[in-house]
Amino acid sequence: MAPAFLAAAHESPMSLERPASNLFYQTRLRRPTLARGKGVYLWDSEGKRYLDGSSGAMVSNIGHSNPAVLDAMRRQMELSTFGYRLHFENEPAERLATRIAGRMPEGLDRVFFVSGGSEAVESALKLARQYAVARGQAERWKVISRFPSYHGSTLGALAVTGMSLMSAPFAPMLREMPKIPAPTCYLDRDGLSLQERGLRYAHMLREEILRQGPETVLAFIMEPVGGASTGALVAPDGYYAAIRAICDEFGLLLICDEVMSGAGRTGRYLASEHWNLRPDIVALSKGFGAGYAPLGAMVADRILAETVIDHGGFIHGHTYAGNPLACAAGLAVLEEIDRLGLIEAAERQGTALKTRLEELMARFPFIGDVRGKGLLLAFELVADRESMAPLPPQLNAHLRLVDLAYEAGLIIYSRRTRGGRIGDHFMVCPPLIVTDEQIDEIMDKLGASLENFATEAKLPMGAG
Repeated sequence: MAPAFLAAAHESPMSLERPASNLFYQTRLRRPTLARGKGVYLWDSEGKRYLDGSSGAMVSNIGHSNPAVLDAMRRQMELSTFGYRLHFENEPAERLATRIAGRMPEGLDRVFFVSGGSEAVESALKLARQYAVARGQAERWKVISRFPSYHGSTLGALAVTGMSLMSAPFAPMLREMPKIPAPTCYLDRDGLSLQERGLRYAHMLREEILRQGPETVLAFIMEPVGGASTGALVAPDGYYAAIRAICDEFGLLLICDEVMSGAGRTGRYLASEHWNLRPDIVALSKGFGAGYAPLGAMVADRILAETVIDHGGFIHGHTYAGNPLACAAGLAVLEEIDRLGLIEAAERQGTALKTRLEELMARFPFIGDVRGKGLLLAFELVADRESMAPLPPQLNAHLRLVDLAYEAGLIIYSRRTRGGRIGDHFMVCPPLIVTDEQIDEIMDKLGASLENFATEAKLPMGAG
């Protein structure tokens, strides 16, 4: 038997009660053992209940233990759980591909299944590159992205991720790609309107293309609504059309990373639909499989895919691509999204939850911003709302508030807002099935946790 990555501690009275894990994860922080999940709730092995206010990592869009999805998976397990894609096609994959293509903009109807978001982004980058080579444009290889941003943890996806804390240890192993600033218009104090700021940020893409040399630039990748790196960042409306026009001007492919924002979370199946933005390639995962099976997809314009196939084929692949069990789960998830009207619910309940989060700003002057679309929402803590100066980093607000909420039975998700080093934002993204009463519960627990944090950190509070 191969040795574990992280060896168990020598036995002691403490380790007998709570032995060190053989699993190799991010830190030595231990959490309770998960026992079960149902709907928007999770229970640990001691019986404590937690409201999943972040859908895990914005994954469990339809909630936990949905009976229809579990039944579909059981039926598929009786038939087959694996068939290698080079040996067989399978019905769940074919049906899911057809259904997903039907949700995409016209012409985006070639689907490549993967096991997760990083794989989906890697697939998109590789397809874009192979398309350029097939067209005789081998000099195009640079993919411009934004800072901050997050697109995955594999080396290719990490190269376009704008988060130096994550990429710095691997810098000698990857080829860093050019970055432009993310459209953090809410931080700017320049006298411009929001729309003017949005166009200024879009113009930065044009400037970077010219700086790099247009003939060398392959694509631009972005999240239409930001994920954990920017805390549900939404650009001004004009930004999106301007980005598409700039990509067209210079012959760049536009890759929309909808790993977090897709699958209905923002109130549209793709977040890009809010602005009628047509990407050339889409990356999907997280809510696509909704936590029932490792599943993601790259969806590409048919011209791109067929050009690459005609040039010798897509030089890429993963063992579990198109796995029949995972695709059966994904198909059932999609059917539940439609049956329960969850895309409409995300828009409706997201509007209600965002309003409630904005109301917290009166109670807590250190909440500087509330943002997002649908049920992809976040709020940011600041030392001063006027200047948007961040809280002192030594407060570790992004960790402490999460812990306080966790103790209260509420799970939220946090990151450092500004490149991963300073700033504190918190994602509040419950499953799309969340009810009005459960939103009340989220707000009660979150409000109490903010009060406890303010008391500990000696931060001011307003009227209750």
